[in-house]
Amino acid sequence: MHAAISEKTQPEVQSFDGSRMWTLEEAQALHDAPFNDLLFQAQTVHRQNFDPNKVQLSRLLSIKTGGCPEDCGYCSQSAHHETGLKASKLMEVRRVIAEATKARDAGATRYCMGAAWRNPKTRDMDAVVAMVEGVKALGMETCMTLGMLDLEQAAQLKQAGLDYYNHNIDTSERYYSEIISTRSFADRIDTLELVRQSGIKVCCGGIVGMGEEPVDRIDMLVTLANLPEHPQSVPINMLIPIAGTPLAEAKPIEPIEFVRVIALARIMMPKSHVRLSAGRTAMTDEMQALCFFAGANSIFVGDTLLTADNPGEDKDTLLFRRLGIEPMGLEAQ
Repeated sequence: MHAAISEKTQPEVQSFDGSRMWTLEEAQALHDAPFNDLLFQAQTVHRQNFDPNKVQLSRLLSIKTGGCPEDCGYCSQSAHHETGLKASKLMEVRRVIAEATKARDAGATRYCMGAAWRNPKTRDMDAVVAMVEGVKALGMETCMTLGMLDLEQAAQLKQAGLDYYNHNIDTSERYYSEIISTRSFADRIDTLELVRQSGIKVCCGGIVGMGEEPVDRIDMLVTLANLPEHPQSVPINMLIPIAGTPLAEAKPIEPIEFVRVIALARIMMPKSHVRLSAGRTAMTDEMQALCFFAGANSIFVGDTLLTADNPGEDKDTLLFRRLGIEPMGLEAQ
């Protein structure tokens, strides 16, 4: 016979209301806890704030590809790297709306549009505003990622009805200069503050597997959790190594270490949607299942993320069916 589990063997679950300031030492202690204890804590926090069997579906479209003047070491769209990607012009508004309609009809509730810019030019803002208004008219949530913004641009996007603005901090402040030299860590924080002040929800996360140390992943989450408000959406990307970029030969992050990052994000930002973002094509179903158990409750659907591959809807549908997961409706977001 198996011995009964005593109360003493259950890990203590702390309650985090999202209003506290985190220290690196506190976050490190959580991250380094026994794996089962970390997952128990993360799942408990997750259930206190979300339906554990529902996942929000987003679709991502590149509305302007390639030719970006930034030198982000992971990015195929940087003009600094020889990746073979040809730069394109900004897509026509009607084509963007047509693609969004197909995404909505396939079950996506949020439509994310990304442009490979350092920052949007004044001449492009009318088209960008029209895209936001057109997607909103379809009954979807809208998200844009256009690089750095000024206050006037943020106000224009808010007036158009933009729900979310994505601007990742990518990694820790310490490691940031190892990845990017054309834009500072402070530049990213400044844009996030402009977005927040404008009343647009913040979508902000980072990328792991870029050669950083575990402490950099933890410190990245500390920065996010200590913003004036937690980002409403926190995408955690696993690096997709792309030929021609400086990080093409980066050593992949171990699956269990990745799950630890997801769990820590859930505990530290209990009411945020934690998105299992880029890199899912390299994940087994079992790894994704662990991520959902650890508190991930958002994914990108579709077979492409900007310029990288992503699992198709059929594969996601099958995985959801096996796990008993259902798409999250707008009312739950």
